[in-house]
Amino acid sequence: MLVDDKALCPCCSGIAFKDCCAPFLSFERRAETAEQLMRSRYSAFSIGAIDYLIDTLAPERRSSNEARMLRQELRNTSWTKLEILDTQDGTSSDQTGVVEFNAYFEANGRSGQLHERSNFRKEGEQWIYVDGKVDLKER
Repeated sequence: MLVDDKALCPCCSGIAFKDCCAPFLSFERRAETAEQLMRSRYSAFSIGAIDYLIDTLAPERRSSNEARMLRQELRNTSWTKLEILDTQDGTSSDQTGVVEFNAYFEANGRSGQLHERSNFRKEGEQWIYVDGKVDLKER
């Protein structure tokens, strides 16, 4: 899915996509904080940027069929809104960080909310998603 240059970023930052998450998804820049990575991963889920999702996932969490599983998931899900609830650490000078958020979606004709407390770590200069505690609710 393509995003218009003038469109607001899917991550709900209120900033144009081209000035917010697009440079991360096109690998022009790296996220400087865990929250930036979390927002850019949400945007990647929103527009189907599978390569970015795999690249920013901890290597030990990747499976050999990761791309296929993501394609299938993204085919059935439309992400509609992101709310950042809390961040702990995850600044440019930290090595780990936590981001808590709500992500709203539509899947198979139903609305839902994913609440997650995500763990991130820095490898070299790149933040990656490690894992999270997830709670799904139908709305």
